[in-house]
Amino acid sequence: MSKSSHELVGQEVERLALFVSSITDYAIYMLTPTGEVASWNAGAQRFKGYTAQEIIGHHFSRFYTDEDRAAGVPVRALEEARHRGRFEAEGWRVRQDGSRFWAHVIIDAIRDEHGVLVGFAKVTRDITKQKVAADQLRDSERRFRILVQGVTDYAIYMISPSGEITNWNAGARRIKGFEQDEVVGTNFARFYSAEDQADGAPQRALARAAAEGRFEAEGWRMRKDGSRFWAHVVIDAIRNEHGELEGFAKVTRDITERRHAQAELEKAREALYQAQKMEAIGKVTGGVAHDFNNLLNVVNNGLALLRRTSTTAHDVRLIDTMDKALKRGATLVQQLLAFARQQPLVKEHKNLNRVISSFETVLQRAGRSGASFELNLADALPTVEIDTAQVETGLLNLVVNAYDAISVPGGRIIVSTQVLELEANQVRKLPAGRYVALSVADNGHGMPPQTIDRATEPFFTTKEVGKGTGLGLSQVYGMVQQSGGDLTIESEEGRGTVITLYFPVSQGGAEEHADSELETVLVVDDQTEVLDVTAELFKSLGFEVFSASSGEQALDVLKRTPRISLLVTDVVMGGMSGVELAKAASKLAPTLKVILASGYAGAAFATASGGKLEGFHFLSKPYRVNDIVRKLRALG
Repeated sequence: MSKSSHELVGQEVERLALFVSSITDYAIYMLTPTGEVASWNAGAQRFKGYTAQEIIGHHFSRFYTDEDRAAGVPVRALEEARHRGRFEAEGWRVRQDGSRFWAHVIIDAIRDEHGVLVGFAKVTRDITKQKVAADQLRDSERRFRILVQGVTDYAIYMISPSGEITNWNAGARRIKGFEQDEVVGTNFARFYSAEDQADGAPQRALARAAAEGRFEAEGWRMRKDGSRFWAHVVIDAIRNEHGELEGFAKVTRDITERRHAQAELEKAREALYQAQKMEAIGKVTGGVAHDFNNLLNVVNNGLALLRRTSTTAHDVRLIDTMDKALKRGATLVQQLLAFARQQPLVKEHKNLNRVISSFETVLQRAGRSGASFELNLADALPTVEIDTAQVETGLLNLVVNAYDAISVPGGRIIVSTQVLELEANQVRKLPAGRYVALSVADNGHGMPPQTIDRATEPFFTTKEVGKGTGLGLSQVYGMVQQSGGDLTIESEEGRGTVITLYFPVSQGGAEEHADSELETVLVVDDQTEVLDVTAELFKSLGFEVFSASSGEQALDVLKRTPRISLLVTDVVMGGMSGVELAKAASKLAPTLKVILASGYAGAAFATASGGKLEGFHFLSKPYRVNDIVRKLRALG
């Protein structure tokens, strides 16, 4: 190498040495192969506090803490650099004044051209601020993890970009029922219902969160045990500093109770609105009905005066026609008053089963014969305080409506009773207590929700013009309200309707005409007019009367009502004859007294086995009240 080349190299070395000695952000110095400090720069003096004169020649281990020196950390650092060529680490170092700083350290082995170790180059940087920031961040993350893990009201967990669960907190475990090892690594779609999974709801949620940064919704979610809960869900997209999607943070809260509370509040508001509306309609209706009743009274008295002075048949017919219209108007007024709860009720303590059974024949005749009619009456029914005539009228209205709702073959109407123990507001605004529920169910065309909402309003009807007044159901509503109960309608288009009346159980009231005081009779005849008149005759004699229009129907009544003590039946009827009925009834109730009625005795004997009527009494038609009384005396 020429002299000029040596000079250039020397100059370059001097410039490099000057450059290194001037650096203040890094401590850069040389160590001997045994670890003594051989050089020192400005950065080393700034970080460690020693001047070059104070430190050169001393072992570099003095910069380590007592704990690290005792553990042999400096020796291992040189050994690793010697064998591997490089050592890198972070740790606490000690300044001259005894204070500590967190250092990032690199030690490189320096060898000559023959590979002989001549020393080490050591670069140290003070990263205490970064260390403090990292520790604070790590501590913050630790506290955040503790916070998240400790939250039990919210399910908080992370999911990967493809939807796999990566962690799980205590709230998620409480709300969803899964342990961490059961869900981590599985797809979060498992918490959605089968319907939502099939519809792709989980994938849409992630796609929206990824596109917009956030997804928020409410819906049904599934627990481990298969039960459902209503959840409020928030999914936030998590991205790194480069904007790349790292995953999602998902927060779920169980708001089932809140949803139920909101539903109950809406239900209460709607009930209040309906009650206020019906109360307002009732006041207007009651006022109109009273005024109209006064007008009808004037017309009625005027017709009575006209009748007294009319002499021609033509005038009498006109008056009769006007009188019929007047009576229809009076009936409408009574229905309006019943809805307005201003119709005086004659209340008695009654067993609804007996009221229904004694009225069964009328109910069966209320509609077409194509639909079946059934009674499903509960046993041991307690008494309720009702106006029997009003209940019969209301029940007849419900059954007629049920018949009208059935437009296809196979129609079915069921009148049933049951005893219920209700909590407060379980059924509309009824107070807690025991109630007898009377239901009329049909499998007709049903009603849409908007019709159900208006069904009890006066004059509201879905029937054709001229087919109904719209007062039947409103009269029923007013009657049951006036009796201290309420009415509910359950209906679905194409599935049928169930209308239920709730009557509070009587408080200590005994039923009028108890079994020991009132004899019970079953009257059977296939002629409607004869049946109705005979029933009225026995009622006038103080009997509790049940009626049936066929032998088969009569046996059903007897099975349901074992207290019936007397059977009065026509002999010649379609289907089962009176004698056949009498024999079957006697087998069913051996103590039952039987009276066979017929227009001539031969008919009775002709239908009897062997021409004898053993054990049965015969009543010849036509008969009068006195004939019945004499026959009853003969029975003893």
